[in-house]
Amino acid sequence: MPKPANRPISRYAKEAAELLGLLIRRARVEHRMTAGEVAERAGMSRGLVHRIEKGDIGASIGAAFEVASVVGLRLFDQDARGMTLKASEAQSVNTLLPQAVRASTGKVNDDF
Repeated sequence: MPKPANRPISRYAKEAAELLGLLIRRARVEHRMTAGEVAERAGMSRGLVHRIEKGDIGASIGAAFEVASVVGLRLFDQDARGMTLKASEAQSVNTLLPQAVRASTGKVNDDF
């Protein structure tokens, strides 16, 4: 399915991307790494690293997570084991959820 040309983006999503970019840049500078060094270690272009740091909403989330990992920025937990446990827990809960969500077929009559 082709990507819409002018996809609407919420203010929250824009601010979240900007915050992630700022955190990544700060971690990179604190580790005294250049954007080129980060790009080389992450296997991407220096321009993509700069786009991520500027909060470009069009940069892939995988690329942003890889750059965060390279600069030592922990997004979800302090260690890999904790994140693995949380992912396992989320998978267990998601297994209990319905396979599909369907639109409501009508108004519920709650007049008792």
